[in-house]
Parts: sequence; structure tokens; C-alpha cells
Amino acid sequence: MIKKLVAALSGGAALVVALTGCGGNGDEGDKKVNDWAKSVCDEVQPQLKKIQGANASIQAAADEQDSKKLQQTDSKAFQQISESYAALAKAVQKAGPPPVDNGETTQKQAVKELNSTSVAYKDLKTSVDKLDTSDKSKFAEGLKGVADELDKLSKSGDKALQKLQEGEVGTAMAKQPGCQKPKAPSGGAATQS
Repeated sequence: MIKKLVAALSGGAALVVALTGCGGNGDEGDKKVNDWAKSVCDEVQPQLKKIQGANASIQAAADEQDSKKLQQTDSKAFQQISESYAALAKAVQKAGPPPVDNGETTQKQAVKELNSTSVAYKDLKTSVDKLDTSDKSKFAEGLKGVADELDKLSKSGDKALQKLQEGEVGTAMAKQPGCQKPKAPSGGAATQS
């Protein structure tokens, strides 16, 4: 059961990787697009590290037998992920529309998607907090529901982010160190908050 939650979470991480996975080595492109990408990507990196740290803490707790400890770990991780997605939405909002065709629409869709992902993780935290840890079978059943929701979230979430990374904007974002996938923390240590 816990393994399913971890597997679903790994899928959820795909949403973040969608923001960081694009590589590109096209021509230099427009300075305005590069400046826009830098303004977003400088804000992205710390949030990606927090999300990665939260995912790592859930994975590290996969074998935890104490339902209460597992609940606390998952709850804290979902809260952290929710806050990170909200911060990513603010970063894209603050950067303004990317200087490309339909930039305003693209920005609005990305902000909406990031905010709704933040809310979805907050809802998962609430669901985990409500689970009955005194009964292991009830807790496991409740956790299965959380894992199912997480699985849906990971499959539905990244359309606007992919749109944000198309064309010139994606190429510019791929060049920014802040939008490149952070290295996995060694030893499973949680990142500072």
C-alpha cells in the first residue's frame, strides 16, 4: 500500500520534471525571452529542491510501520509541495506574460495550473490528516485513496506547463540553471525550509 503511494508520488514528480526536462540548443533567441526565462527560473530552483526533498521524505518513510509517523511525514510533505507549487505560480505571475505570441494566455494557463496543483496537494494533506491511525487496516485503506488521488493528479497536471515550455520560451528556460532539474539530495536528507 505504502509502495503505491510512493509510486504515485514518483509520478507526481513528473509534473515538476516537465518544468525542467526541456533541453535545447537552438540559436540565442530573443534577449527579452531569455530575460523572462531567467526571472522565472531564478524562482523555480529553490521550489524544485523543496518538492524533491518532500518526495524523498515520503519515499524514505515507505517502510515505516508506525501509522502516526507515516501520517505526519506525508502530511508535512504534501504541505511543502503545496506551498512550492503556490510559489511557482507566483513566480510565473510576477514574471508577466512571456514575450511571445499568445504569451498572456500561456502565462494565465500556467499560473492557473500551478495554483490548482497547489490546492490539490493541500487537499491531499487534509485527507492524510483525517486518516485514522489507530486502526492499521483503516489507515491503509485511507492511504490507498490518497495514493489514487495522487496518481490522478500526476497524470492530469502538466499540460499548461508543457505549453509554457514550447518554442522560444522553452528553449530559453532550458538554458537557465534555475530551470534545470536539481541534483538529488544525497543520503535522503531533507532540504532546508
